[in-house]
Order: sequence, then structure tokens, then C-alpha cells
Amino acid sequence: MKLHQIRPAKGATHKEKRLGRGEASGKGGTSTKGNKGGQSRAGYSRKIAFEGGQMPIQRRTPKRGFNNINRVEFKVFNLGQVDHLVEKYELQEFSLENLYINNLVNRTDKVKILANGELKNKVSFRVNAVSEKAKAAIEAAGGSVEIVK
Repeated sequence: MKLHQIRPAKGATHKEKRLGRGEASGKGGTSTKGNKGGQSRAGYSRKIAFEGGQMPIQRRTPKRGFNNINRVEFKVFNLGQVDHLVEKYELQEFSLENLYINNLVNRTDKVKILANGELKNKVSFRVNAVSEKAKAAIEAAGGSVEIVK
């Protein structure tokens, strides 16, 4: 076999459609694009949510309320829950790392402690936020609180 004898496999190549080369070709005139309108013109692209002129769903549905882009979402734990989790997972420190290791929060979650329930165990806390009542209850039980940013 020589270099000039190499050919693609049979059926691997196809003839290119020659559009707009006269009526005799069968693909002249409108070049297989039908008749007038945006779709027959160069550079046409349909809008993502276009529904054929019908009012699109994102405009039909009513909008309500307000989403504050500066809102900080916390994963909330009450002191009663904390007491239960400390006993269940045998935690000495209630920290973001320990909660993540035990699959209680995600890596990016922020944690806040609230004062509902009572704390029986002496626990040190390393969390993002604590309510005033919860802080007082933790310190009354002999624990400590460290705020992590």
C-alpha cells in the first residue's frame, strides 16, 4: 500500500449539500429553509424560553415577596438538641469540624445556637453565632463559647 492509494472506508464520507445553486439542483431559491421569516435569515437564534409567541412561563407566573441577597442562612441547633447530640456522638467540643465529621452539617454551613431546652453537660462551643440566652445558659452549665467567622 502506498500513501496515494489510501482512501476512507466505503460510506464514511458524504457529499456536502450545495444550497442555493439554482432551481435545477432542487435546493435553490430558499435553500431548504422554507419561506420568509426569522428562521430563514442568517444569524437567527430563538430565545431560550420562546414558546411560539405565547406568553412564556416565567412571565405568566406571579412573583411574590422579596429575596434579600445579603441574608445569612444559619443551621440552627437548640440547647436541648445539643445535649442530645453531645451524648449520642460523645462530643467534648461542639464545633463545625465535629458536626461535619458526624454528617450533621455541610462544609459551608454556618451554625447558630439558640436557647430552647436546657444544657446538662459541660461543653465548649466553636460556632458562628450564639443567642444571648443560649450564651448565658452555656456559661451557667460551665461551658465556654468561641465565635468563629
